[in-house]
Amino acid sequence: MQAMIFAAGLGTRLKPLTDHMPKALVRVGGEPLLKRVIFRLRDAGFSRIVINVHHFAPMILDYLRENGNFGMDIRISDESETLLETGGGIKKAQGLFDPHFPILIHNVDILSNVDLKAFYSHDRKVMCMDCGVPHDVADATLLVSWRKTKRYLLFNDALRLVGWMNIETGQVKSPFAEIREADPQVLREKLKMYAFSGIHTFSPSLFPLMDRYPEKFPIMDFYLDNCKEVAIKGVVKDDLKLMDVGKQETLAEAENFLNTI
Repeated sequence: MQAMIFAAGLGTRLKPLTDHMPKALVRVGGEPLLKRVIFRLRDAGFSRIVINVHHFAPMILDYLRENGNFGMDIRISDESETLLETGGGIKKAQGLFDPHFPILIHNVDILSNVDLKAFYSHDRKVMCMDCGVPHDVADATLLVSWRKTKRYLLFNDALRLVGWMNIETGQVKSPFAEIREADPQVLREKLKMYAFSGIHTFSPSLFPLMDRYPEKFPIMDFYLDNCKEVAIKGVVKDDLKLMDVGKQETLAEAENFLNTI
């Protein structure tokens, strides 16, 4: 099993801590965020991890070297020159993955109760859009849950991704004209709405579709652009406990959160 940790962010919301170190090395409960994610992946059975770096990249490289990569096959995707966003980061790292297996994507600043092995191994069969028979295999799976937020991913009854909506502004993104042009209230009644966790799997079969994309782009825009042609599946976790430790107020609460998962 293989995974990628997004660790290249500037950590702006964690200033002044990130004026002197990368977000990945900020400590929670006495351990750097990066170590916590690496150990969770290791304990779940992942053997290869790709980590993208940008902000204070040498500090992350030194940390991994000093710890012998924790005995794992850890590979670095260097974005020191240009921060490439999530989609661009995956695209740049293409050559570091085994092309035969899905890639689990995990943000470095997420703490959760997710069983990463179970999520990675989740049944990828999905309903065909045309015939309704479950013979398609998902090219990406998105871990989602119901929670109150402003922005939701939209799924059909078979939990295939079909769009995105901002419920405050009514803005809708979808490759399906009937969804883009529908009244937002109708969409709320007819489609399933879930919040994205930041954890997903990505099939290397999607890399050719990225050839037409620029160097920098968000992965969610890529999924929304292509969900009509490829199968992108939502995996719902009703008991999800998740904390984004990307800002000062949640950093202060993170140690208590660790005791609940």
